[in-house]
Amino acid sequence: HYLVQPPVIKHTLTEVLCAAGIHEYALSETQKYGHVTYFWNGNRSGKVDENLEVYEEVPSDVIPFEKAPAMKSKEITEKMVENMASKKFQFLRCNFPNGDMVGHTGVFDAVVYAMECVDKSVAAIVEAADKYGYTVLITADHGNADNAINPDGTPNTAHSLNPVPCIYVTTRKDAKVENGILADVAPTILKIMGLPQPADMTGHALID
Repeated sequence: HYLVQPPVIKHTLTEVLCAAGIHEYALSETQKYGHVTYFWNGNRSGKVDENLEVYEEVPSDVIPFEKAPAMKSKEITEKMVENMASKKFQFLRCNFPNGDMVGHTGVFDAVVYAMECVDKSVAAIVEAADKYGYTVLITADHGNADNAINPDGTPNTAHSLNPVPCIYVTTRKDAKVENGILADVAPTILKIMGLPQPADMTGHALID
């Protein structure tokens, strides 16, 4: 029971894309699967359109993350490249949990290795995007691995308050990305795809 009911979030990015007939693919391993599906859709269970959406979950290993800091980055990368190559989808999204999940362990060497794995994965996805004609937007909802050690030298296992990057990989040589907030990500994606932004989205596109 709630004293105040959770807000109903309308016109999420997925709803806008489905209304435009865009085929979508969402991928992560178990630890962040909800972030690319349930949370992404405004805390809505299930798909917006069964005919336009494909969700895929790579099962996470049930072992301490510092023991396997690569997690499922290799499998996520392979599936993303495979689905880009298929040309079935106009919009694909994935989440690499390594920076957050391994970051929470506070094991510095494991955190470094985790981020090296994500680095290689992102590079492979960007290379495939260039090959298959996709534009790429790279960002995060918060930091963690970027602030692994406290000033007193102890491990920091909490989320950081640092700004996160927003990287726009495009053939446009004059493109610029403004500073913004999380609410600006969806309008930015719509701008890139040439689709109108609903009035419900109060953020603004970070690219010109």
